[in-house]
Amino acid sequence: MIKKINCRQKPRRFLAAFTNISFILVSIIVFAESGVAAKDYVLKITQQPQKNSPEVNRSTAEQIFQEGEELLERGTAISLKQAIAKFETAFKLWQKIGDAKQQAITLNELGFIYDALGDKQQALVFFNQSLPLREQVGDITGQAVTLNNIGGVYDALGDKQQALVYYNKSLPLSQQVGDKAGQAVTLNNIGGVYNALGDKQQALKYYNRSLLISRQIVNKVQEAITLNNVGGVYDALGDKQQALMYYSQSLPLSRQIGDKAGQAVTLNNIGGVYDALGDKKQALSYYNQSLPLRRQVGDKTGEAITLNNIGGIYDALGDKQQALAFYDQSLILSRQVGDKAGQAVTFNNIGRVYDSLADKQQALQYYNQSLPLRRQVGDKTGEAATLNNIGSVYDGLGDKQQALAFYNQSLTLSRQVGDKVGEATTLNNIGGIYSALGDKQQALKYYNQCLPLRQQIGDKTGEAGTLNNIGRVYDSLGDKQQALKYYNQSMPLRRQVGDKTGEAVTLNNIGRVYDSLGEKQEALKYYNQSLSLSQQVSDKAGIATSLNNIGGVYSALEQKQQALVYYNQSLPLRRQMRDQAGEAITLYNIAYLERDQGNLKKSLIQIEAAIKLIENLRTKITNEPLRTSYFASQQTIYQFGNDLLMQLHKQYPNQGYDGLALQTSEKYRSRSLLELLTEANADIRQGVEPKLLEAEQKLQQRLDATEKLRLELYTSGQYTPAQAQVLENELASLLKDYQDVQAQIRLTSPKYAALTQPQPLSLKEIQQQVLDDDTLLLEYALGEERSYLWVVSKTDISSYELPKRADIEKVVKQFNYLLKIRYYRLSANIKIDASSGLGTFSSYEVLEKLHQVLIKPIAEKIKNKRLVIVGDGALQYLPFSALPQPGTLGKNFKPLLETNEILYVPSASTLAVIRREHRERKTPPKTLAVIADAVFSNDDDRLTRIIHHPIPKQNIPQINPNFSFERLSFTRKEAENILALVPKSQTLQALDFAANRAFVTSSQLSEYRIIHFATHGILDTENPALSGVVLSLFDQQGRLQNGFLRLQDIFNLKLPAELIVLSACETGLSKEIKGEGLVGLARGFMYAGSPRVLVSLWNVDDEATSKLMRIFYTKILKQGLTPSAALREARLELWRDGNYSAPYYWAGFTLQGEWK
Repeated sequence: MIKKINCRQKPRRFLAAFTNISFILVSIIVFAESGVAAKDYVLKITQQPQKNSPEVNRSTAEQIFQEGEELLERGTAISLKQAIAKFETAFKLWQKIGDAKQQAITLNELGFIYDALGDKQQALVFFNQSLPLREQVGDITGQAVTLNNIGGVYDALGDKQQALVYYNKSLPLSQQVGDKAGQAVTLNNIGGVYNALGDKQQALKYYNRSLLISRQIVNKVQEAITLNNVGGVYDALGDKQQALMYYSQSLPLSRQIGDKAGQAVTLNNIGGVYDALGDKKQALSYYNQSLPLRRQVGDKTGEAITLNNIGGIYDALGDKQQALAFYDQSLILSRQVGDKAGQAVTFNNIGRVYDSLADKQQALQYYNQSLPLRRQVGDKTGEAATLNNIGSVYDGLGDKQQALAFYNQSLTLSRQVGDKVGEATTLNNIGGIYSALGDKQQALKYYNQCLPLRQQIGDKTGEAGTLNNIGRVYDSLGDKQQALKYYNQSMPLRRQVGDKTGEAVTLNNIGRVYDSLGEKQEALKYYNQSLSLSQQVSDKAGIATSLNNIGGVYSALEQKQQALVYYNQSLPLRRQMRDQAGEAITLYNIAYLERDQGNLKKSLIQIEAAIKLIENLRTKITNEPLRTSYFASQQTIYQFGNDLLMQLHKQYPNQGYDGLALQTSEKYRSRSLLELLTEANADIRQGVEPKLLEAEQKLQQRLDATEKLRLELYTSGQYTPAQAQVLENELASLLKDYQDVQAQIRLTSPKYAALTQPQPLSLKEIQQQVLDDDTLLLEYALGEERSYLWVVSKTDISSYELPKRADIEKVVKQFNYLLKIRYYRLSANIKIDASSGLGTFSSYEVLEKLHQVLIKPIAEKIKNKRLVIVGDGALQYLPFSALPQPGTLGKNFKPLLETNEILYVPSASTLAVIRREHRERKTPPKTLAVIADAVFSNDDDRLTRIIHHPIPKQNIPQINPNFSFERLSFTRKEAENILALVPKSQTLQALDFAANRAFVTSSQLSEYRIIHFATHGILDTENPALSGVVLSLFDQQGRLQNGFLRLQDIFNLKLPAELIVLSACETGLSKEIKGEGLVGLARGFMYAGSPRVLVSLWNVDDEATSKLMRIFYTKILKQGLTPSAALREARLELWRDGNYSAPYYWAGFTLQGEWK
């Protein structure tokens, strides 16, 4: 980019370069930035002012202009801003004496300064003012310079095509006046554009033309620059030796002409080659030669680059604290000179350090500081890189949907700017997402899009990574030979480019193939080769991983002591790198080994240490969905600890291990809900910056507006898949931004900081705070090898070992299938064929199995007791009330409903918090609010008075089924029957158009003890935050309106009601997240303030629901029963009514929360 004017050249101070990092084992290639290859130089030209005017003003102007030049040369942010004032003063004087040429020169200088300060748009303003003045005075050489500079701004903004337009306008002007020096510079810059676009051969073509001219005119400065840039192309192509050759030709030329700045750049780039080759010591040597030269010439921007790169070395060597120290020095310098692009890169790199330390929250904070700077300077390529890295954080946390959203944003930007390198990297990462989600064919599709791109741009390092990842897919598909084929294609490429870190990854993966094939000795051979390479390049992460895997082989070979030796070598490395996540994995492996050796107590010490690390990592995450995702990814470790305690209980039945196991079970259940309930009563927004609260409010408004747009689009029937995808992406992006802002509010809230994080209850605390004499807690934990049940009374605990998860869940799903058949009676034996998707089975067979597993072992204990169920997995959907009483199978079937009051809680600890929080709230003054019979569709007869010609649904080309709802006609009768039980002054009703979102989100409902919703429910298993209830979709004028009350909206409500009833379809269903259970509407209304929520598990018949609700409310409002007891009585009446005795009509309703 030509920036200024005077035939002397300067390097582009900071060019961020992408490099590929392969994660050990998984080896997904992600963006990293090191600023290593400052491949493109920019020309700074200074044309001295003419001194032929007799006016005094001219002499003053020249003096002030020169003062500006001296300030500019200092290159600090302060001096640059001072230079602006000087040039502005000089410009006014040039205007006064009418010297258009000097005005043009001064405007060019101002453009250069604003460009250096990162204000590209202002730079364009000045360059565009300079250009017509150049034309006016016929200064063709000057026109060429300014056109080139404008191209340079567009180049930096990522608009490569526009940059080419201006460079191609500049070039013929330089040719016209025979300005070969200018031609060489512009040819060099055009080469830089093609290089950035991934067209390396075209880049080389222009660089070589520039090189030829530079040599013809003996312009060693430009020759050194272009040699450096040719080296940069080969560097990017993975041909490190060829790159070194060109860098080594550039360096002596820079030394010969005394260009210390050029020497510093090339030394930096040579360091980058050795860095990529894994020779960190040699890389550090070159960076340390570059650094003092940067300082000698006062090049603070370049100094920041090299400090950044030294930080990258220490990062790669596993010395994260040293890396952070250098990144921090780099950041300070970038801020001093106002280099926003440099700051963005360093923020990005600091984020990568925290990411590797498993501090995901901190990583996101730095990425989120980098992102707006990228956008501010218009660096779309860098923006794509940071979006990609944010995606990788969510990827690592197991939140694949969120990761996919960011990867797709990154992919769009990379394609927009023609960045094939970035495009290939993100395609590779998306492939990794689908692979992790189990969609191997889709993963292969993305990898196979990535691979030819990497081959096209000559990115051998990336090509090797993708071949490696394709091998991983075939490995997981069980096609070991195909996996080996791809690994063996990857390996020579790794070796060709000298990528020892990547080679170690692939060797490790080959070892994994042989490991899984049972060829342990062959696996050991490859693991040891991988270990040796990782040691050569001082890759502590790779060393730790290989040691861990070798330990796994010896453990499988029953050489437990040898396995322990390797695990114990891996462990201090994890600790040295502060890799708490990796440390937890190795501790888990040691615990597993100790358990298999029968050393249960030693195993317990290790697994408790692992869990302590996970708990520590978890508390650092204030973003609730992020915290949930991370916790879900760690459930195997918690469940192992739980199983271990129960095995200890078998050996030592009187030492309380079963109680500790129950506490561990509580520790990995509904933890986010537990914490959310604790914060619900605290005004965490108090003391928070107003701009954050304003951002939250604006995002709520935008979410509402986007929801309305979706509704309009999907009900129109006139839309393309592309239009739909745009809106879905917009909604996902807004939802993510909304969650991020809420995380920031928590992070900066004094009230939130003062909150004590709730701890799961112990056995004694559960007995004291949760249970009474008539109530038993039944807590289930389903495991891969075996499952457990704890039965806890006010004074006692007993525990039971049950079959493994898969066996229990199979029969529960079969029973739920039966319950949704309207004609199925519990006393009848019906046969189900394979079309169910659940195999062939009979109803008697299913009930017998459930009875044997869930009821028979505890039959005596549960007699006439209230049962509080803490389910796990499919048991959360099981209506226990429909299970048989002991001894009543077959034609004499009697349900547990007759003898037991049954309700559900997410965990015992959650119920304790609900009680504590509810005690502090005032009881609402009024009795009942009912929301029912909303208007959902434009063929509803209530719209005929407003819309005289409604469009029948069958005439609309395509209505999205997720936005099509039938009228629930019985809900009106249901509402009227319920309202008739309470004096009118104590009720509030919202029917028809009034049953709308504005009504529900107003403060009116907070005055009522019971709130009844009789409407449709929405279940979004992919994104639980978009689950909700549907209210009126039309207003009283017949216009569409947003009628969706989503889970995120429910969390913002203040409803201190005693009971909330969701008399809607499937309001009890939701996505199950490991460690959280069902993340759905019930937990949203509990957060909003209600201690108990009544929901349904399937689409229940309208008429039956209406009858059940009438009985239910009569029992509460007229007979004074608790909601739990009232629900049991209502279901019993339907069970005894011949018309509604099928469990389909009554078993689907469950009460969650408090029973008192």
